[in-house]
Amino acid sequence: MLPISDTYDVLRRDFRWQVPAKFNIGTAISDAWAGRAPEQVCLQHFSPDGAHLSLTYGAFATQSSSFAKGLRELGVRPGDRVAILLPQGFEAAIAHAGIYKLGAIALPLALLFGIEALQYRLGDAGACAIVTNHFGHEKIAAIRSSLPDLKSVVLVDAQAPGAIGFSVLSNGTAAGFAAVETTPDDPAMMIYTSGTTGPPKGALHGHRVLLGHVPGFQFHHAFLPQPGDRMWTPADWAWAGGLLNALLPSLLLGVPVVSSPAQKFDPHMAFRILEEMQVRNAFIPPTALRLMAIVENPRSCYRINLRTVGSAGEALGRQTCEQASAALGVPINEFYGQTECNIVLSSAAHLGVLKPGSMGKPAPGHDVAIIDAEGRVLPRGTIGQVAVRRPDPVMFLGYWRNEAATARKYVGDWMTTGDQGIEDEEGYFTFFGRDDDVITSSGYRIGPSEIEDCLAGHPAVQLAAAVGKPDNLRTEIVKAYVVLKPGHAPGPALAANLRDWVKTRLSMHEYPREIEFLDSLPLTTSGKVIRRLLREKAGAEA
Repeated sequence: MLPISDTYDVLRRDFRWQVPAKFNIGTAISDAWAGRAPEQVCLQHFSPDGAHLSLTYGAFATQSSSFAKGLRELGVRPGDRVAILLPQGFEAAIAHAGIYKLGAIALPLALLFGIEALQYRLGDAGACAIVTNHFGHEKIAAIRSSLPDLKSVVLVDAQAPGAIGFSVLSNGTAAGFAAVETTPDDPAMMIYTSGTTGPPKGALHGHRVLLGHVPGFQFHHAFLPQPGDRMWTPADWAWAGGLLNALLPSLLLGVPVVSSPAQKFDPHMAFRILEEMQVRNAFIPPTALRLMAIVENPRSCYRINLRTVGSAGEALGRQTCEQASAALGVPINEFYGQTECNIVLSSAAHLGVLKPGSMGKPAPGHDVAIIDAEGRVLPRGTIGQVAVRRPDPVMFLGYWRNEAATARKYVGDWMTTGDQGIEDEEGYFTFFGRDDDVITSSGYRIGPSEIEDCLAGHPAVQLAAAVGKPDNLRTEIVKAYVVLKPGHAPGPALAANLRDWVKTRLSMHEYPREIEFLDSLPLTTSGKVIRRLLREKAGAEA
């Protein structure tokens, strides 16, 4: 737990990790609360028709233990990988808790994945069981013959030959089941990296990963839990953002979590959820915040009463930060992390740690620096790689069955991130770009995030991505791909206007010499722009 403090410096100075010898995520997020407050609501589900549902800690604990017992009877053992291919909802949370209690390894997967992506991850992980719905089952049925390790399929909403019903497991008896006593370093979950460059790798985390998230989570949510706190995120719980920036730490701290049906993100629906579910705390990725900006004067249309909002996953940018803060009525606390090591930098407006366009400062308990290729800490104001010092409870155990890739992730005691950044004289860290994303033009090193943020401030632009396009004269030129807001038409005049917009607000060497209008941008399941595909597109054009 993060101690209450009035200043950032005192908070960082006084914080100490207290990791117990035994810790199990499943019992910590369910049984620990059920023992003292069984009727306390832990999960709520938003239904568009208004028939919202609630689940108490008592029911959550019982059903997750029953589910764990059922998995054990199916032959699942500690250390086995169990995939969860579900949208947000009670079943997904119950499955996670049950898998952890059993000592198995949860493998969250996004329903948006195609069959090739699922086949790779399930095969690479050697998953022995999967929990899914009818939508996911159709994909699994097409590839099941190529997955010899996959012995059991559990369905939450349908019946199918060779599958078992979720309710059969979760509504059975938990009598005789005792959760496995795991250590903080015992593996608990494996989350595959988004694969923006190269094939995805399974980042394996121990049970301590949840403890490692708590100080940074409480830091940008103003010492959550506070009376009336209630968490929601549009981010898929299959992603580290949705799972570890919202669901699990909230349950650990006794804060109800709101889930919502799987759908294409709808900004008006997002505001409905905030209003009807009385959401007080939210994790909203930058892309979702930009899409929500199309709703004019939202606080005059929706009665929202947010206390805190955190955002991460890609660079938020000054424009989006300021616009979203004005729309939602609270500061947007940007923070930073990776699947391998999350919430290590953070903003905290309530403590005066906020600079729009910055990722914040090192969260309590984490040592973050800008380093060079040899692992030397660089002076403030120098571009280098963002790195996190080990040991750190939030840091991953390693990549699944890939010791070479794990070793390459470190330079001495520094875990490298592959992200370029700068620490300013006040100690704020600013994202510059992924190593692969930095544009080299006429001798300048240009970070795409600043250009994208500038374009996002134009009244016609909804989303933008900037990449380097090979050029014989300048090495690369800046090319921007732009998605327009409804009511705006693409054309040469608008392209010229956007170029001038960047020229006058950033610099002459950073403006996009080429602009292409698209209907949509390629995104990962976590909402990040896949610049690799746009770089390949620009390279093919060149």
